[in-house]
Amino acid sequence: MEEELNEIIEECRTAVEDPEYPAVHQWLEENSNGKVLGHFQVYFPEEIAHAAGMLPLKMKGFDSSVQIREADAHIAAFVCSILRTSLEQALSGRIDFLSMYVTHPICDAARHLNGVWTRQFPELSCQILYLPQNAASPHAPAYLLAEYRRIAGIIEEITGTSITDESLLASIELFNENRRLLRELYQIRRETPEQIGLTDSYLLMAAAGAMPRERHNELLGRALPLIRARDNHPQDKLRIVFEGGYCEQPPIEMLSVLQDVAYVVDDDFMIGLRWLTEDVPTSGDPMRNLAVAYLETSDYSPVQRDPRKPKEDMLLKRIHQSKAEAAIVAAPKMCEPGLEEQVAYDNALTAAGIPHLIMEFEEKTTNFEQARMEIETFAESLLFEFV
Repeated sequence: MEEELNEIIEECRTAVEDPEYPAVHQWLEENSNGKVLGHFQVYFPEEIAHAAGMLPLKMKGFDSSVQIREADAHIAAFVCSILRTSLEQALSGRIDFLSMYVTHPICDAARHLNGVWTRQFPELSCQILYLPQNAASPHAPAYLLAEYRRIAGIIEEITGTSITDESLLASIELFNENRRLLRELYQIRRETPEQIGLTDSYLLMAAAGAMPRERHNELLGRALPLIRARDNHPQDKLRIVFEGGYCEQPPIEMLSVLQDVAYVVDDDFMIGLRWLTEDVPTSGDPMRNLAVAYLETSDYSPVQRDPRKPKEDMLLKRIHQSKAEAAIVAAPKMCEPGLEEQVAYDNALTAAGIPHLIMEFEEKTTNFEQARMEIETFAESLLFEFV
């Protein structure tokens, strides 16, 4: 049983950590006319690309395995690491299989990302998906539906395949199943965190954006019963929530430090994969249902403004629902939205009397001694206090 689970985790690890994208190349070998759509963080309605036969690929940065040699000549060195490593992958030819690339104006730096890509790769269809600036506006559903249909039209031109209601509905059902499996994985983390470590859980989750969803559903469907069947005993560890991994991702080594010290019972790592918190309805206009789901049954993030979901309140809700005892509020270096939200989160957590640690990270960090010392000191001080 453990051997099978380890094999599943290793397949996910390879898909997530290998900058040569082996799962994508395997899919292309099996689909000779297949096309790949890469999209930047945080959220993209991947069902639309899938319905046209494309493979949606959630673009992320990489750790020190991807050295930045060319990107700094085209984009400022003082922006966040994920923007630079994403561009480096393209300039180095690692992702020359892309037929389309979609960005989102989630911050000042990302707002200019499409212009850089368009200039460097004129043969690649580089697009911007303009998600509503005010998700609570009564005009947001109609506006977002028009944006989805615009992007769908471009995808149809690239693939030569029409996106029908039937094909989109089939894709929605597939991705609904994927989100249900991910919710179950996180339920295990909240209820019995001793059953699955943070790094393994992260790899099982993040692989959704790096391989075909059909394969990911199969792997998760096999893994979850194996995780539940484990007979691991709880340890005397602090239960914490990690906030700040919605765009650039912490290095896997940093996650190892976290799991050594505490149980991370909830987080916002790659939140776009779990952005829709309920199944998208399968009756009615499927494109409209996707647009409404983004606005009405979705999670929260510093890059979306929705006065109905104050981010500070949503973080407190996440902490209470997961029965966490503390929080780590982190932000990538040079991340304007993340660093800005740290102030609001700090004030809210202080007012609520919830212990928390404020810290920064970078995906290309190689030395974690300082992070380990900070996290260990934070956790141990609270454990002694609780005793």
